[in-house]
Amino acid sequence: MWRLFRKLLPLFPIAPYSDGMTSQVIPKELTDAEKKRLERVRGRRGRNRPSKVPARLVRTSAFAPKRRGLITDSSFERLYVVRGHSVVRVSGRELGSQHRDALYAVFRLSHEHEVIRDASEPIGFKRYMKVETTWRELLKCMGLTQHVNNIAALHFTFEDIKKVVVTVYEGDEAQLLAQYRAGKLPKSGGKMGNMLHDVEWEGLGLDNRVRVYYGEWSAAMVMSAKLVSLNADVQFALASDYAKSFWPYIDSFQRHTWVDEDRLAELVGRDLWADTESAQTRRDFRSKCRKAFDDMVRSNGLRSWRVEVRGDGRRKSHRYHYDHALSTQLELPIGTSNPKEAISTAGCPV
Repeated sequence: MWRLFRKLLPLFPIAPYSDGMTSQVIPKELTDAEKKRLERVRGRRGRNRPSKVPARLVRTSAFAPKRRGLITDSSFERLYVVRGHSVVRVSGRELGSQHRDALYAVFRLSHEHEVIRDASEPIGFKRYMKVETTWRELLKCMGLTQHVNNIAALHFTFEDIKKVVVTVYEGDEAQLLAQYRAGKLPKSGGKMGNMLHDVEWEGLGLDNRVRVYYGEWSAAMVMSAKLVSLNADVQFALASDYAKSFWPYIDSFQRHTWVDEDRLAELVGRDLWADTESAQTRRDFRSKCRKAFDDMVRSNGLRSWRVEVRGDGRRKSHRYHYDHALSTQLELPIGTSNPKEAISTAGCPV
C-alpha cells in the first residue's frame, strides 16, 4: 500500500493539514503535455473563452428545457436516453437550464487539485478538484448582470445541483432500457456520483471568494479527459431553453451539418412517437425547434439553417440542416488515463 501511495503522491500537491476543506493549495506547474494540449484546445472553433465540459453532459438530456415548474420532489427519478451516446439516470430533483448554465460556468474556469488528509481513505488522503473564484467572475462568465440578486439565485442553483445524483450506464442501450423497465439493475459497467461535491463562500458580496469542489463523477470525467470544447459565449447568449438544450450537442459534433428531430426530442427528454404525443404536440415541438435554431443564428452560433421534410403521411419527420458560424476544428482528444496529462481548463478573463 505504501508503495502505491509513493507512486501517486508526486502527481498531486498536498496542502498543509486541514480538518476541513479550506487548506491552502500549492499550485501545480503545468507539464509540457498539459501546455501543448492547452494550446491545441484554446482556439477551437475560434473559442477565446471555451468551457471544457464532460462529453456525457453535452451529449445527454439530463437537463429539462425550462427554468420554472421544475420537479423538486426528492423522490424524483428519470432516465434520459440519447441513442448511441448515453443512458443517464438523474435522481434527487429535476434540473433545468439555469443548472446547466451554472455548471458550464464552473467548467469554464481553471481548476486546481487539492489533496487533504482523510482517515477513511486507504492511503490516508483524498484528492479534490476545485475552482476558486469570486461571485462577480462567475456572473461575468455566465453573461449575467453583476448584482447581488443574481448571486442569491446562483447560490440556490448550486444548492439544487448538490442534491442530484447522476448515474451513467455503459453498454448496449436497448438492453439497458429493457433491464431498467423490467425493474432490474443493469449489470453492465457504470458510474454514479454528484456533479458538485461542495460549495463554500466567504460571503454573498460580488467580490467575496467562492470555492466550488467537483463531485467525483465530474472529476473522473475531467481527469480522464472525456471532454469537449463548448462555445460558452453562444450558450450563455441563447434565450430559448430549447436552444440551450440543443446547442451543446450541436457544438460538440464539429463535423456534423444536420440533426434529426428524433435526436432533438431525446435531448429534451421526449419521444415524438410515444403514446403521450399527438399531432398537436409534435407541431408545438417543431415550432420550438424553429425558434431555437433562429436563436442560435441570432447568438452567432450558426450562420444559417433549413429544415428538410422526410417521408410521407403521419410518420413524416424533419431533419434540420445547419451551417456552423465558426470554422471546423478537431475535437478534444479523449481517453487519456494518466492524471498528469489531465487538462487544466482555460480561465475566464476578467
